[in-house]
Amino acid sequence: MSTLPFDVAVGSVQGREHARSGRNNQDAVWIRESEHGLVALVADGCGSQPCSELGAQLGVRRLAQAAQARLARGERVDGEGFLPGLREDLLGLLDGLCATLGRDVLGDFLFTIVGAVVTPAHTLVFSSGDGVWMLNGEVHALGPFPGNAPPYLAYSLMRGEDVPLVSRALVPTDDVHALLLGTDGVGDLLGLAAARLPERDEPVGPLSRFWTEDRYFTNPDAVRRRLAQLNRESVRADFAERRLLRTPGLLSDDTSLVVLRRRMGRA
Repeated sequence: MSTLPFDVAVGSVQGREHARSGRNNQDAVWIRESEHGLVALVADGCGSQPCSELGAQLGVRRLAQAAQARLARGERVDGEGFLPGLREDLLGLLDGLCATLGRDVLGDFLFTIVGAVVTPAHTLVFSSGDGVWMLNGEVHALGPFPGNAPPYLAYSLMRGEDVPLVSRALVPTDDVHALLLGTDGVGDLLGLAAARLPERDEPVGPLSRFWTEDRYFTNPDAVRRRLAQLNRESVRADFAERRLLRTPGLLSDDTSLVVLRRRMGRA
């Protein structure tokens, strides 16, 4: 386990439109800790592919494994070769799977990534495609891209495109107080602060609740429960009109996030 002074909160919920069309939650979330550091990742599978959640799940696991292996070998996240090396590790897995299963499976390996590698010395935030990241209260939205078509790492194998893992921040870990990584569904959540919950007269509130409120770090299911609450359809009876009134959930897309927050009193 990591000895870094951070508490972690995680949650994911299926989007309203995915549920309506019979698609699975195509996001993936993965955290891997060791004595060398902590790796946190969120991925969003391409919605038009029937099994992209499988590619997203494989992708976050391979990236986390590869990052921890590189840290164990003494590589530094501030080294020039760290991110390119991670990219090659992931593409190597995808290429090997295609060699075994056939190139037609590449469509299921289209996913975006937002990730962080946290070591005692440095914290690296990186991405490929769209999503959201926050560092110490400053929120950054990635995308949207033209035609709602973000660049996918697998395009390097499908089309020969040079799609990189892009460094978004590299800071001393001592300067990190709160860090959030989210899929593009979190980008939709950013605009819902003044909206009301479908089932009650209560505002959604700002995204900052996820890193400022203690409940998300004391209850391991609190983030997921809150996202599910935001996305629960409300049905009530209008007796005067003799009909049912339905208010849909607020999150149309799959929404997943990881939050790290420095423990109180820990440097």
